[in-house]
Amino acid sequence: MTTTAETGSLSVEDLDPELYGQIIKPGDAEYDGARALYAGGIDHRPAVIIRPADAAQVSRIVTLARETGLELSVRSGGHSGVGHSVSDGGICLDLAAMKALDIDVEGRTAWVQTGMTAGEYAAATGEHGLVTGFGDTGTVGVGGITLGGGVGYLVRKHGLTVDDLLAAEIVTADGKILQVDEDNHPDLFWAIRGGGGNFGVATRFKFRLHELAGIHGGFLILPATPEAIVAFVAEAEAAPEELSTIANIMPAPPMPFLAEELHGTPVIFAMICYSGPDEDAERVLAPFRAITPLADMVEPMPYSGMYPPEEEEMHPIAASANMFIDYVDLAVAENIVRRIESSTALMAATQLRVLGGAMARVPADATAFAHRQSRIMVNLAAIYADPAEADRHAAWVADFAASLKQSDDGVYVNFLLDEGEERIRAAYPGGAYERLAEIKAKYDPANLFRLNQNIPPATG
Repeated sequence: MTTTAETGSLSVEDLDPELYGQIIKPGDAEYDGARALYAGGIDHRPAVIIRPADAAQVSRIVTLARETGLELSVRSGGHSGVGHSVSDGGICLDLAAMKALDIDVEGRTAWVQTGMTAGEYAAATGEHGLVTGFGDTGTVGVGGITLGGGVGYLVRKHGLTVDDLLAAEIVTADGKILQVDEDNHPDLFWAIRGGGGNFGVATRFKFRLHELAGIHGGFLILPATPEAIVAFVAEAEAAPEELSTIANIMPAPPMPFLAEELHGTPVIFAMICYSGPDEDAERVLAPFRAITPLADMVEPMPYSGMYPPEEEEMHPIAASANMFIDYVDLAVAENIVRRIESSTALMAATQLRVLGGAMARVPADATAFAHRQSRIMVNLAAIYADPAEADRHAAWVADFAASLKQSDDGVYVNFLLDEGEERIRAAYPGGAYERLAEIKAKYDPANLFRLNQNIPPATG
């Protein structure tokens, strides 16, 4: 291998696969597929994509990036909304080949490499009647979602993904392979539970597993009147912790089981996951069904059924915003419906996730994710096809977000876009940002891991 640190160059042709893993270069048949991201409109072209098989190869890639000065990106599932998963002109460390999973059924734990997706993990652990909660999308890599916190279908029952993280294997900027947990490098263990990819490459996680033979899950489609939206949120807040919901207020898609006159009209497309006793399911779900569903697809299923197959060619271009709010009353609901109806996007949506439960019982300073008392998480999105329309839809999202603002200034880092330092700080309130900056200075003083929602190392 030939490298020149002063110019930040390297001879890709000289990289040895036995040392680094699979080498994918511009012009290779796999290159375009390997650099593609879930989000559309991003066309990053890395100098090289390297797929390691283990932590030792990850360490060599990290050292390569440090010595050449080339920008380093780390890709788990490729779901970064701003393209952080793939460096434009640098080195992309792609964890796609690292999917080993070791399940301890009796001990209720699992070690997993961080290139495995949430859907793959759920299917494998589900064969044993066991589960760890992730997010709402099966193709998300467990590495990325965990490092940001992990808000998903079991958030009220078992908390965040990081609340089930027991240990991790991390390659730091100096190439060292560290085993971290509550007793070993506890500062780093605190930081990676919500602090994102700022501190190293997570190569393996040890998760707690919960017994869960099956769920009642699927979707309800309800009319999106303001009254129905208020009722849905109130019932989601009052429901047992075994129930988590995601309510998407959006124009009805042209689904064959919906009457044609409903297509394009505002509906609540609600994802439901009830993980409690089967005998209580009908009682728990009854208040939602009383809102008069237009379609009811909630049924008994394995937990992995919440992660249906996705279209491989789906790469949406979207303007979006994330925030937390305290309540949804009639005025808020009327505003949501009015704004959705005013959008000129191909698809506009407001997503409401009622939080609380197990997530809220963890002290705010126990992990880098500090939004433990936030009540409702909101995602706003406008999906469009023509890049020339970007400013228009971004303005719609910004105005919409401003109109919804209440007392909670926070933002969930996994849904944060390229929004500047102030918004990154908002992801880490109550002194968490300053604490993370100190830990960053200890483990990555030169800010090698900067292609993320970056927290620069503290100085002085």
